[in-house]
Parts: sequence; C-alpha cells; structure tokens
Amino acid sequence: MVAPLKLGIAGLGTVGAEVVRVIAQQQKTLALRCGRGIEVVGVTARSKAKKRGIDLKGVVWAKSPLALASDPNVDCFVELMGGADEPALSAIEAALRAGKSVVTANKALIAKHGTKLAELAERHGGALNFEAAVGAAIPVIKTLREGLAGTDVNRIYGILNGTCNYILTRMEQEGLSFEACLKDAQRLGYAEANPSFDVDGHDTAQKLSILASLAFGTKVAEAAVSVEGISSITPEDLKAAQDLGYRVKLLGVAVRTKTGIEQRVHPTMVPRSSSIAQVMGVTNAVTIDGEGFAPLTLVGPGAGAAATAASVVADIADVARGVRALPFGRPVAKLGTTKKAPMERHEGGYYIRLLARDLPGTAATIAARLAEQGISIESIVQRHPDGSREVGTGKKSVPVPVILITYATTEDAVRRALAAVQRDKVISGRPQVIRIEKN
Repeated sequence: MVAPLKLGIAGLGTVGAEVVRVIAQQQKTLALRCGRGIEVVGVTARSKAKKRGIDLKGVVWAKSPLALASDPNVDCFVELMGGADEPALSAIEAALRAGKSVVTANKALIAKHGTKLAELAERHGGALNFEAAVGAAIPVIKTLREGLAGTDVNRIYGILNGTCNYILTRMEQEGLSFEACLKDAQRLGYAEANPSFDVDGHDTAQKLSILASLAFGTKVAEAAVSVEGISSITPEDLKAAQDLGYRVKLLGVAVRTKTGIEQRVHPTMVPRSSSIAQVMGVTNAVTIDGEGFAPLTLVGPGAGAAATAASVVADIADVARGVRALPFGRPVAKLGTTKKAPMERHEGGYYIRLLARDLPGTAATIAARLAEQGISIESIVQRHPDGSREVGTGKKSVPVPVILITYATTEDAVRRALAAVQRDKVISGRPQVIRIEKN
C-alpha cells in the first residue's frame, strides 16, 4: 500500500483553512483519484489561538514556515501566506532543496522569483505547482503547460483582476463614476482599503508575466510589462464604447510580435460580440490565441477562498499522483529572455475622446494633425450641446465632445498628433486615449 502524501501548510487564512477543510471532506475521493491518501501533518500561522472552524487535532504546529518546510515528516510544502519575499521565499527554497514538492498560490512570489524557484525544483526533483496564482479556479496554467504543449501561442489576454472588472461593470451598467464604484467595492470587500495595487494594474501585471512565460517560453519578467490602471475611465467613455459596439475592460495582453514579446496592462476596448466582453462583475477570463484553432476562452471565479482552494488541492493531487511537470513547461536553461517593449511601438486601433473648443477651423486642425502622422479615421462622432453635429461653428463657447476611432496605427503617431493638437489650443483638457483589441 502506498503511503499517504504528508502536507505541511504555511498560512491558515481564508484560503489555507479552506484547503484543510476540503482535504478533510474529500479524503476518500482524493485517495481514489490519486492512488494514495493525502493528509495534513503540520501547519504554521501567525496565531495558533485564532478560531478557524477546522479540526487540527493531531496536527503539529511548527514554530516558523522555514521549520515546517524543513520538517522531514513533510513530503509537500503548501505555501499560502503571500508576499513576494520573506518568509515565503526562504521556506519554499528550503523545501525544494530538500527534494520536496511545493504548492503555492503566491502570484507575487512567482512573478518575482519564479525562474529561480523553477530551477531549484528542476535540479532537486520536486514539483513546483502554482495554478492558484493566476485566475484561482480557472485552470489556465495547466492548459498552457500541458493541454496546449504542442501548440504555438501567438497571443494571450485576459481579465485577471475581479476588482477592476467589478468597477467597470458597475460604471457601465449604472452610469456611476470610478470613485463611487471604488467606494462601493471597498464596502463589499471586493477592493482593499488601499486599492492601488488592483486599480493601477499591478496585480494584473504579475499574473500576466506568469502567463507570458508559460505561453512563450520566456523567463518571468514583471518588469517587462507596461502598466496602466483604470482610474482615468469615465462613464462617458463607457457610453461611447457601447454606442460604437465596444466594451471597456482592463486587460493583460501578451503577444508575439516581429520584435519580441509585447506585454501590457491597460484599459482596452473589445468588441461587444467577443467572448471576453461578456465577462462581467468579479469574474475573470483568459483568451488563448494559438495556431490551428479559434481563440479559446476560459472563464471562472478569479478569487475567493473556495475557488483558490480548489486549484491548490488540484495541484496537491498532482503531487500525490507523482506528476512532475516542468514549472514553466520547458527546462529553465531553455527559457528565453524578454525586455520591456516600448509602448510607442504598439500598433492597433485607438479610441480618442477630445473636448474640442467651439472655434472656426477646429475640426480642420484636428484632421490635419492626424493626417500629418498618417492616422486614418474609421469613425467620428461629434455632438454639439445644441444638438447640431458641427464643430467650429462659433455658436457657443462650450467645448464639444469629439470621439474618434482610428484604423491601425502606432502609439507614437497617436501621441505626436495629440501633442500637436494640444499645442494648437483647439481642445480643452487632456485627450482620453484607449487602445482597441480586436478579436
């Protein structure tokens, strides 16, 4: 009879406690599916006295994560503490050096130290599984690493932060401001007291850097991701997007280009007919655009104790079965390097919203500046406050909203054209620019 897999779990917050609960509830099923039992033999957490609603009788409490990772009675170290560095890093390194397998949900740590940890796992024979680090219950890591092992991926993009998707959904559906929706998201527990990590795009960037490594065979490089958040988005932008057949989402996008791998996080207009445009609220989604098949979209809960624990337990089950997949799908020595691609080189369509001053010649000036940069306009919408559609009539001094959709052009051309328009003083305030991602 095969001995059970013995787990040491560091971190007993909502996810850690749920993992313990699921393993206890599914003990018989896991044993049947894995060919051996799975049991928790050791834990560590900041507070031993905290009530967690789980049975830890007979389970050893380690004095530290490092002590738990080094315990010879532990076969698999499960890290659920979070944090990009200590104490998680040293504990995981110790477990891997001892030949143990590691399961973690720690996106920050994998984004920062993933390549180094993968090398340790490869050298010492343990598994390094991190499905729950991206998309919680969405099995995107396994899909890229194993399910699509024989497929060349050209582009991967997705909604990777439920907080931002919730805010944009509420703004669109109810016409509320970003500030009002953020405040409500904080009240409901979808956003932190300090929400900048989410709304400024950094959470999405960490997850995207992990997906890009798996998709394109490169070392994880969060620093290679260009990042913009959603705080500049207004209800006017969302209404305009709707009128034009688009929806605004915060996307993480990694794409193979002629000059390398482009990685970017920013508000994006996507066609309302696309699969990813239908994903609302706190739900996450990832679309994989590969050779030989139509884009594949995976949708599901991207956060929450139950969803995250489901992926953690699935990773543990793989360890119990003896599965030892290379963490990033290929040997570390074969992973390429990637640099931050200047956004100025980005090519695509653009949404541009201007507040044009109601002066003679304004429209002609804007058109001339765009033409100087070789920018072609796919559509233009302009509505005068009195109901007319003319800009530059001189009838009123109220700025007139002008919305432009461009054909494919470069970021550099758009920025140059708009800088010239601002110098001409024919618009008020700063132009709003949102990139468009086609299907």
